[in-house]
Amino acid sequence: MKLTVFGATGGIGGHIVRQALDAGHTVTAVVRSSAHFDLRHPALEVATVPGLTDPDLLLPAVTGSDAVLSGVGSRGRDAGTVASDATRGILAAMAAGGTRRFVAVSAAPVGPIPDGEGFFSRRVLLPVISAVFSDVYRDLTVMEELIRDSRTEWTVFRPPKLVDKPVTGRYRTAVGANVVGGHTISRADVAHAMLAALADPATVGRPVGVAY
Repeated sequence: MKLTVFGATGGIGGHIVRQALDAGHTVTAVVRSSAHFDLRHPALEVATVPGLTDPDLLLPAVTGSDAVLSGVGSRGRDAGTVASDATRGILAAMAAGGTRRFVAVSAAPVGPIPDGEGFFSRRVLLPVISAVFSDVYRDLTVMEELIRDSRTEWTVFRPPKLVDKPVTGRYRTAVGANVVGGHTISRADVAHAMLAALADPATVGRPVGVAY
């Protein structure tokens, strides 16, 4: 497949690029500065753009792609509306270029607390996390609304706390819900799940919880 990856210099996006290349895909990695992206591969093209909000600048990167994957997200509590602003530009470019399949990453607190979650998580842990990072999740909520309202064949992944560990391919997913008792997952395994969704029609038009 020919894939376009946004957020390619980030934790999840970087893993998506590497795993996609290892799987034999052709990849266009979209970056704001090539100085921060030193990966080289015969099947890799690097597209440098000054930002992700102008669809006209993003159009060449998505035109002709079979799917677009976005690892764009907040890198801190004060990141503002990074995720929703970038996604708005990406979706507009996809519409103009005729690319339909879109897989993006959000966060577990954007979705509902799953049935069967333990008392401590339901009443203490998850409400505290949601309150502390309320601005981040508000931005991701807007991002998800934009994606749902688009004409793309979308999938949104909602991981819990992200950790830096190698890919295992062993994790739980829940289509349309969060994973019960799922508190962590590696960025590498989120990337693995996002790539796997490209071949899974059951994930189209659905949020997917993913966690260990």
